[in-house]
Amino acid sequence: MDFQEKLVHDLVAKHGTDRENLLPILQGVIDQERYLSEEAILKIAKEMSIPAADVYGTATFYSFLDTDPRGKYVIRVCKTITCAMKGKNQIIQAIENFLKIKVGETTIDKKFTILQTNCLGWCHKAPAMLVNDDVYTELTPESVVDILREYREEN
Repeated sequence: MDFQEKLVHDLVAKHGTDRENLLPILQGVIDQERYLSEEAILKIAKEMSIPAADVYGTATFYSFLDTDPRGKYVIRVCKTITCAMKGKNQIIQAIENFLKIKVGETTIDKKFTILQTNCLGWCHKAPAMLVNDDVYTELTPESVVDILREYREEN
């Protein structure tokens, strides 16, 4: 049994095979592997005895369940109208210029991925972004570069 098979087996043993447990199992795989590979989706389907199409459909429905490899730090910039009115485009431009990649891309060193996402729930402090699970609000082009510089300097 390889690492991924053991991970899926342990998650299914912990959460159970009922359909309503699919989401925490998917999240558990992402916590360990940072994305849901085709192999992981097939292993989850087999372990839970549900169609792989159902697992894939659930995985691709939610924007926070990545089915493509991502960087160590996934930057998710809110793309709602509120954040747009408060300078989201300038924030994205600053991130792209600093990291030398575009939205949807990952840096060559696999450290950063930039994505846009729907509402993060911080409209009152827009513009907002997440770096993995950390929320940053009231961003400016300068502050976002300072934030990312700190992540870049970590290990």
